[in-house]
Amino acid sequence: MTQYIIFYLGGNPPATPEEGQQHFAKYKEWLASLGSAAVSPMNPIKNTNTINPDGAVSAGSQTAMSGYTIIEAESQEAALAIAKRCPFLDIGGSLEVAELINMNG
Repeated sequence: MTQYIIFYLGGNPPATPEEGQQHFAKYKEWLASLGSAAVSPMNPIKNTNTINPDGAVSAGSQTAMSGYTIIEAESQEAALAIAKRCPFLDIGGSLEVAELINMNG
């Protein structure tokens, strides 16, 4: 089965702690529904730095990526269908889905 990475981009922070808990519950429910297809779920990122071509380092990101999930799916279309059900879209976030290429031979 092919692995795909789902990148989380943007999104609106919750207005209240309760709203955050409700969203997180939906997110965990979505991940649970994926079963073994969720190879590496819930990978938030923070403290991003960018290394520029000249070697200079700047704080922050050139994208609004806030995390990723790795899934297994039969096809790109199946991976897109899985991603379309992600509740991250409910908070104004976007998702990018890309096939992972195995470089280990």
